[in-house]
Amino acid sequence: EAISISAEHGEGLADIAAIIEEFTKKKKQCFGLDIDDNDLKGKSKGKDKGDKNGEKSLHLAILGRQNVGKSTLVNSLLKQDRVIAGSMPGLTRDAISVNWSWMGRPVQLVDTAGIRRMAKRDQSDEIEDLAVRDAMRAMKIADVAVLVLDAEARLLQRQELAIADAVVREGRSLVVAANKMDLLIDADYTQEDYAAAVRKQIELRFPMLRSTPVVSMSSLTGESVEDLMPVVFNARDRWAKVINTGLLNRWLRDVIEIKPPPLVQGRPLKIKYVMQVKGRPPTFLLFCNVDQIPVSYLRYLTRNFQDTFEMYGMEVRLSIKKSASENPYHDNTIKRGGSGLGGSAFRKKRLIAELKASGKPKRKGSRRRTNRARYR
Repeated sequence: EAISISAEHGEGLADIAAIIEEFTKKKKQCFGLDIDDNDLKGKSKGKDKGDKNGEKSLHLAILGRQNVGKSTLVNSLLKQDRVIAGSMPGLTRDAISVNWSWMGRPVQLVDTAGIRRMAKRDQSDEIEDLAVRDAMRAMKIADVAVLVLDAEARLLQRQELAIADAVVREGRSLVVAANKMDLLIDADYTQEDYAAAVRKQIELRFPMLRSTPVVSMSSLTGESVEDLMPVVFNARDRWAKVINTGLLNRWLRDVIEIKPPPLVQGRPLKIKYVMQVKGRPPTFLLFCNVDQIPVSYLRYLTRNFQDTFEMYGMEVRLSIKKSASENPYHDNTIKRGGSGLGGSAFRKKRLIAELKASGKPKRKGSRRRTNRARYR
């Protein structure tokens, strides 16, 4: 039965809201979910701050090319048909956010549209461009980004490498989900073989992403899907880790003993100490006696740091700061003609003060005669 409304004057909208509320209750009862009247009435608006225990919600973005099984993976994780999934590419247009609880831990899961190269997009259709922007926006605010691959291809596509590069540059933690493993009919090619091949391809392109976590699964059959979330939470914990300054400097001392720093412009490179200045992404500051460290030695420090503290699947940012070799408040040069206590500006102030006190201007040469009188 049709409902007469007027969008401009708001007539009939209350009837539609009542019908939507009734259908929402029926759908929740069908899926066995708890009915919260506050959610239906819109009283619990705002950002998700976590669960009642105070744990912050994990922001998880599902990224990838078109038709790799992102929406199917979301439905398999939620164990319900929450988003539209199918074999036709481009079904997902918007970034769909779902508040979810995994093992009692809050998760904000975001299903995004497939990202294609600019050359393959329909230039006359702006909807796909808007969908890609929505996906990149979801990636920028996420804690962990899951890159979904098509295992049937067996090789990473150029677009997938570009997505991984964008995740790294944005400072997010990366987890790779090798989907559609059920389509591999070769019995000799196992899930472990494909995971090792993916890690090798990523490491060749991005050395900072060595040993990136790769989970092989089949979202359609549900095989190994339960292995994804423990890896995601572990990646979030490593990404948000705060390392003690004393532990960092002990690591730095051991690394320097194994391989001393090289010469920089004929001068010995000295790394005095290191400290963490930021987390999420992990950022560290090296205090040295030079402005720059050779790239080869910086890569050595980064690899050793990732192996020691298990900072895999993310970019470890090491910044350089030149520390002062001398006291910055000690100046050996003699400045003349300045505007300090012995400068011209101070002498003018002193003459004005004397004029106000005595009412007579000071005669020229009086200071010179006074100095001469001292030595008579």
